This record gives sequence, C-alpha cells and structure tokens, in this order.
Amino acid sequence: MELAQFFQENPKAALAFSGGVDSAYLLYAAGQLGADVQAYYVKSAFQPRFELEDAKRLSRQLSVRLRILETDVLADSIIVDNLGDRCYYCKKKIFAAIAQAAAEDGYRVLLDGTNASDEEGDRPGMRALKELEVRSPLRECGLTKEDVRRLSKEAGLFTWNKPAYACLATRIPAGEPITREKLQATEAAEDYLFSLGFTDFRVRRMQDTARLQVPSGQLEKVLLKRKEILTELKRYYGAVLLDLEGRE
Repeated sequence: MELAQFFQENPKAALAFSGGVDSAYLLYAAGQLGADVQAYYVKSAFQPRFELEDAKRLSRQLSVRLRILETDVLADSIIVDNLGDRCYYCKKKIFAAIAQAAAEDGYRVLLDGTNASDEEGDRPGMRALKELEVRSPLRECGLTKEDVRRLSKEAGLFTWNKPAYACLATRIPAGEPITREKLQATEAAEDYLFSLGFTDFRVRRMQDTARLQVPSGQLEKVLLKRKEILTELKRYYGAVLLDLEGRE
C-alpha cells in the first residue's frame, strides 16, 4: 500500500503530532494528498518545551491547525511508579485524551507516526497503540526512517534531520519514581548541552548522578567544555559522569 491509497481509504483522521520527523512528514503528506487530518499535540511533564515549539513551527509552515491538549501524567501513580510497563499506561492516557478530543471534533480514525523501522517486539507503548486501534500509515506503507528523512528533505520540512528524541521520563531508570523535579532537572541539563552545540545525546539519571551519553564524535568536545558542564549540571545533580562508549 502507498500513502495515497491509505488516505483514499481514510480521508478523515486525527493525528498524534509530536513535532518529530515522522509525524511531521505524515501531516505534510496527508495535506498534499487532500486528506482532512487534524493534528493534536499532548502537552505533559514528559515533553520538553522545544518539542511543542517545533510542533507549532511545523503547523505554521504547513498552514494547518494544531490543537494542543494537556494531560497530567504525574497524577497517575501507575505511571509515576515507573515500572517496566510505564510506557503502556502513559500511551493509553495520551491517546485516550486525543481520542476524546478527536471525537468531539468529528474524527474517528486515530493515526500516529510509527514507521517501518520501528521494532514492534514487546514494547509496551506499541501494545497500547494496538489495543486502541491506532493506525500507523508510515509503517503500513513500508516507509522507513531513512525514507521519511529523505522525503521530508525533498519537501523542505525543517524536521528532516531532527534527531530522534524520547520523552524525559526515559532518562529515569525503571523502578525509580518519577517526580516533576527530576524531569525539570533533566530538561534543564539537556537544554544547556543543546546550547553548547551538542546533538543526539542523553542525560540519564542514576540516583543523584547525571550520566552523559553523547555521540563518539562529540566526546572530545565534552572534555574541552568539562568545567562549564560540571558547573551547570551540578546545579541539578550531585555528580556528573561521562559514558566513554559513546552514543551511536
């Protein structure tokens, strides 16, 4: 199946729009193919501010309406406890919010940006999407991450080379309770590293310690900026470690 056929069969749908590469291209393609697709962004403590700003910027570029929803993920103890299936419950909460808003707006089909490169396996989040009958057009049409980036570049979308970005909660190890303070510390630390020009990295939490994972090509830069990074990150963490394996 190709996207054109998918949107012929599903000409009206609601899209969970994150501002990332995949959902951005899907929103663009739907518009080019004449489909009526409404974009919904769910704002929560797990999403950094820049993701919302990117979502707004992309919606302006495409001249489409973006509906922003808010949900309090920290109000659910089963999510805050951060056990192995946290993502399952979080996805269900987020998509339930989208489904409700979409139904109010007259949209019955729910879409997300999962692509053909995303391994399904036993991922809790993917299980939630199945249960909620969320359709993934990119995956169904065999479009890989590489395809989506290429097509996005051809379309002139600024998201074409945007690094993959998992939510802030993934920086906190499973079994360690999630708090607003920990999420804010993660976002502040990562914002600072972004400001120094680092890309595609993670600041993972190990109790009161920050573990920096940067691409191997950026390890030397961390050492050159060591003092500045320590000064800033020790505002939020007791210690700062560098993963020498590098993030590939």
